[in-house]
Amino acid sequence: MSASLHRATSVLLVRAVWRRRLTKWADDERVLGYLLVGPVVLLLLGLVAYPFVVAVGYALSDRTLAEPGEFIGLENFYNLFDNQIYRQTLRNTFIFTAGSVTMRLVFGVGLALILNEAFKFQRLVRSAVLLPWIVPTVLGTMAWLWMFNPNFSVINWVLVHSGLMAQGPNWLTDPNLALFSVTLVNAWRGTPFMAITVLAGLQSIPRELYDASAIDGANKFQRFRHITLPLVMPVLLTALVLSIIWTFSDFGIVYGLTKGGPMNATHVLATLSYQTGLASGNIGEGAAISLTMLPILFVLILWQLRRIRRMNVV
Repeated sequence: MSASLHRATSVLLVRAVWRRRLTKWADDERVLGYLLVGPVVLLLLGLVAYPFVVAVGYALSDRTLAEPGEFIGLENFYNLFDNQIYRQTLRNTFIFTAGSVTMRLVFGVGLALILNEAFKFQRLVRSAVLLPWIVPTVLGTMAWLWMFNPNFSVINWVLVHSGLMAQGPNWLTDPNLALFSVTLVNAWRGTPFMAITVLAGLQSIPRELYDASAIDGANKFQRFRHITLPLVMPVLLTALVLSIIWTFSDFGIVYGLTKGGPMNATHVLATLSYQTGLASGNIGEGAAISLTMLPILFVLILWQLRRIRRMNVV
């Protein structure tokens, strides 16, 4: 009887000790933080860190689809800068990004200022503005393929019947127009994000500031310059950096419209990496091409994180 009582007492003591430990861990904010962050860390390790390490390994080898390849160091990167197609692609990527982001900025801010005003069917118009952003990339690309078609292009029909041109241009097959065309489509798709983001910043500006400036005699331009622009600038810069990152690594629109042609006139780093690594089978060279985007994107992300941290400190 005493042995059974002793075992029961021991079990109760062990349970009590573990209960106290679990209670202590539950009350510890650090433990709770680890439990909340743990799934996110595992997700990042599995979906970001591991593929990145694998891509670096491929870039440092001469791996192909048929052969595992051997370690060759930085030879793939050295060969890229001697490749004329790569140099042209790098130039295309910067032109594509600069043009698209500039159009997004101009049209997005202008659209946000319009949507910030009071008018009939305001909510309906704001919802409609998001359509280019909501529509899947494939569907949007198919619509633009039809609009750019030399025989059935609605754009060419308008240009010809308005007397501006005798014959509509070949938007996607002319090397001088193809890069502009894909840039225009990318700007069309990204403008709603810029507009809605800036609109959210505009909505947070107190109306009293505008009323006080109007009493002081400030016109609309002065109110925009001294009130609207400074207060919306943090939101605008965040949207601008995100837009640059997304555009610089864009693949779907360019590949869906031109697949990098004609004559490599619309190749960007993402499409060239896909064509080299998967379509042509040179996995190592394709991975090296994709990794050349890393330094620029890393600098942008680092600058954005430092700016956000500085804003939180202030």
